[in-house]
Amino acid sequence: MMLSLNNLQNVIYNPMIPYVGTISEQLDPGSLIVIRGHVPSDADRFQVDLQCGSSVKPRADVAFHFNPRFKKTNCIVCNTLINEKWGWEEITYDMPFKKEKSFEIVIMVLKDKFQVAVNGKHILLYAHRISPEKIDTLGIYGQVNVHSVGFSFSLDLQSTQTSTLGLTQINRENVQKSGISQLTLPFEARLNSPMGPGRTVVVKGEVHTDAKGFNVDLVSGKSRDIALHLNPRLNIKAFVRNSFLQEAWGEEERNITCFPFSPGMYFEMIIYCDVREFKVAINGVHSLEYKHRFKELGRIDMLAIDGDIHLLEVRSW
Repeated sequence: MMLSLNNLQNVIYNPMIPYVGTISEQLDPGSLIVIRGHVPSDADRFQVDLQCGSSVKPRADVAFHFNPRFKKTNCIVCNTLINEKWGWEEITYDMPFKKEKSFEIVIMVLKDKFQVAVNGKHILLYAHRISPEKIDTLGIYGQVNVHSVGFSFSLDLQSTQTSTLGLTQINRENVQKSGISQLTLPFEARLNSPMGPGRTVVVKGEVHTDAKGFNVDLVSGKSRDIALHLNPRLNIKAFVRNSFLQEAWGEEERNITCFPFSPGMYFEMIIYCDVREFKVAINGVHSLEYKHRFKELGRIDMLAIDGDIHLLEVRSW
């Protein structure tokens, strides 16, 4: 679970740069690489390379070259090196790195792509051009100070085993198609025990590349009141929250420091029920609070999800 990035394995502290080190385990989907450091004042560029070996002559293939540049335009250049030839560059101009500022890079390995967040904010996706199972070396080069490099190999995010733990799916009839279990939308499930302080719901999914929006609702099955309506709208970058009580919508809440969703990204949404409010975190970063408007928490017993996402897993405890 991405609640905390503190339970990392094989942490290397204050490595000398250039750093070239073996990655001790295979980077299966769900693996994380977490690099913490800071950018010196005179930095032109630095790079993080996920390499297939450490050979210098001929130069080892680089499955993922992540290269922040500070010279003319601030940007991040990503690429792949195969047989000593670079492919096409993918350039991100949304620049999270600043000179003389510290950073935390989280590279998440997904089935078909890498997903990178910096300082808790989603930055980019990079589709695999070399299979990630060939990666066995991490290289860090250029003008950068690194305090720590850590790995998490334990997260099994996107195994084909979709699961609904702590819930009973209601619309099950369309689930077992072609032997691959899939959580189809609209998804509706009954919580195995109702909401209350200390209860948690986790929704894991992937946003469609052309997504306009989606919604996650906590519902009182009896009255059909929606106690919590979470509605990220990607087309306008608004994270709308509301309640539908006594057949009417209330006032929308929209304030947020940073809109946490991007097209194509994998997410884990954690909804935690507190005494006075719901707390919501996305990919381990706290996003918002929502004061309870529907006060009888014990009557909230259903979860409903719909919209422009692939739903991968739902859990409640």
